[in-house]
Amino acid sequence: NYLSTEEDRKVAVEGLKLTRQIMAAKALEKFQPQEWKPGLGLTTEEDLYTAASDLGTTIFHPVGTCKMGNDDMAVVNDRLQVQGIERLRVIDASIMPCITSGNTNAPTVMIAEKGAEFVLEDY
Repeated sequence: NYLSTEEDRKVAVEGLKLTRQIMAAKALEKFQPQEWKPGLGLTTEEDLYTAASDLGTTIFHPVGTCKMGNDDMAVVNDRLQVQGIERLRVIDASIMPCITSGNTNAPTVMIAEKGAEFVLEDY
């Protein structure tokens, strides 16, 4: 479900706009940055979103696909147990609500360590 929500759409479009602002900064003038993709001809929100959808990638580090909580929309509880299914847990980056600014490896290892602790406590 990459780029499937309105919030995803907004973030993608704003990211492209911010990149353009940075490239237009006086401090970068001497480097003469050029936009190749998506291209200066794309200016509307819809065009920029389409470009983000066509050009964007997760770099194989998606997170936030498995909501944690106690409400009906949550997949796992605070002990990483899948709601309504006994003896099943999700112990990976999918429980992170949003992607980290750095590589996802370290927080995923921490989730795995905590998940292993939960399993050992329960069994």
